[in-house]
Amino acid sequence: MHAEPSSQQRSDRRASVIDGGLWSGMVGAGETYVPAFALALGLGDVAAGLVATLPMLAGALLQLATPWAVVRLGSYRRWVVGCAVLQATSFVPLVACAAFGRPSLVWIGFATVGYWGFGMATGPAWNAWVTSLVPAEIRARFFAHRTRVSQASLLAAVLTAGVLLEQGQEVGRELAVFAGLFSLAAAMRLLSASYLARQSEAPGLPALHAALGRRHEGPLFRHRGTRRLLGYLVTMMAFTYVAAPFFTPYMLGPLGLSYQRFMILTAAAFIARIGVLPFVGRLVERRGPRPVLLWGGWAVVPLPMLWLVSDSFPYLLCVQLLAGCAWAAVELATVLAIFESVEEAVRTRVLTVFNVLNALAVAGGSLLGAWIFSGTGVGGVTAFAALFVASSAGRLASLALLRGVRPVAAPHAEDVVLRTLAVRPSAGAVQRPILPTLEGPEEPAPPTRGA
Repeated sequence: MHAEPSSQQRSDRRASVIDGGLWSGMVGAGETYVPAFALALGLGDVAAGLVATLPMLAGALLQLATPWAVVRLGSYRRWVVGCAVLQATSFVPLVACAAFGRPSLVWIGFATVGYWGFGMATGPAWNAWVTSLVPAEIRARFFAHRTRVSQASLLAAVLTAGVLLEQGQEVGRELAVFAGLFSLAAAMRLLSASYLARQSEAPGLPALHAALGRRHEGPLFRHRGTRRLLGYLVTMMAFTYVAAPFFTPYMLGPLGLSYQRFMILTAAAFIARIGVLPFVGRLVERRGPRPVLLWGGWAVVPLPMLWLVSDSFPYLLCVQLLAGCAWAAVELATVLAIFESVEEAVRTRVLTVFNVLNALAVAGGSLLGAWIFSGTGVGGVTAFAALFVASSAGRLASLALLRGVRPVAAPHAEDVVLRTLAVRPSAGAVQRPILPTLEGPEEPAPPTRGA
């Protein structure tokens, strides 16, 4: 028997669910369409590709300042709410560029760096804070519900934005629609921040977590197999992002897709990813993360080159469904293999390191892709084909690093919940684990106010 939650606890959980829905709506209506906005402004394929990836490095690096900032503020909530408000303001330059029709790569870069910087900076603090708000015995169920609400909100925002952009393009008001979408995204994030501010925080919580962390100092990745797994992840991600930033320019450029079809393909990969995750979780529990990661790793190898086979929309739809399923297997198996081999007390630090390494790989791969694309000197389909072939070759070579990865047990695979940070046409989404769902139910959470 579990004690009935207090009114404050019920309010905290309700506010958390609403925050998740609003935050996801912002992602679907705003960040998802920034590369398309760069193309609409005439900034070119390379710029459209890089604005979706390079700014992620700023977000990963700003996370490193989170522990210092939380200590200075004496509160997880103040840091998370402040970053959320600043993330909302990052849409202002995008709205201005769209409203006045003046293309400015500097302002778009400034906006996207702010978006990713302040957005990802909330991650470690939010994970630590939310652990205290949700009792261990109901975390899996609660976060699964919260994630379903968030996914529905994100999908609705992606679909609605695509329809509005299609209509705006038909009447010559495409940039005006972008201005409206970015304004809506900013408003949703501000409202999301207000629901974050309504959630309680136990007095002295940051100090308590810091004290717990100091008792577990030592190497974050003790096992050689885990380090090799990280090596595979970084290498594979770098080669993936040789091509991934250029999928949107390819779809809206040489393939000549409408916004509506672009939206359908993007949504298809996302739906496939979230739909297959429960099956992947059960498969990981039966077979372990390594074979599932290996199967997913092989499946993602040919994906870039499959885009070159045909421009038939039904065919492209099938490729997107395959991509969503393959990347779901890679991401969930990677998360479980890494996090199941490290101690609970350092998982927040591990997530920060994981994000930094991933962002470095994304930035490096994107720059390499831009260099290859520009270096071909021909443009068009030939330049895109060079990127896609190089990406597939690199993904294939990176599989060799999995040979040294030993099987790792993952007893709670089905309980792990992933939080969607961004929607990507080439992979369905960028997702990270909600750390409390990785923790065992026997570990009591720190006390909450009103408990």
